[in-house]
Amino acid sequence: MLPMKPLYLVLGWVFFGTGVVGAFLPVLPTTPFMILALWMFSKSSQRFHDWLYDHRIFGPSLQRWQTHRVIPPLAKLMSISMMSASFIYLVGWSSAPFWAVTCAGLLMAYGAWFILTKPSKTPVADRGEPA
Repeated sequence: MLPMKPLYLVLGWVFFGTGVVGAFLPVLPTTPFMILALWMFSKSSQRFHDWLYDHRIFGPSLQRWQTHRVIPPLAKLMSISMMSASFIYLVGWSSAPFWAVTCAGLLMAYGAWFILTKPSKTPVADRGEPA
């Protein structure tokens, strides 16, 4: 059996790097890759987990996700828009077989449901505002 800690560590850095690239490319999301990186680091390196969790740029969104499962409205809009555009492309311009388009559509529908059922903001009391 392979030792998993080194694999998790490598995958953590791969997801982190992909997330950094996503910060500069509008078609590649940042936060999901950072969430994956954080999880991989939690399995491999407490030091890197803490570093990413407390990172001045990526940390706040990771903290909101971990404590409240919050997905900001702009992230929801971008995710749903990209999934919709991808599905339109699949249906209108690809030569993918019907079963593949159906599977992709079902996966995208599940992803959209998951995203839309998460809160968009942290609870009022956690933002330092009066309740």
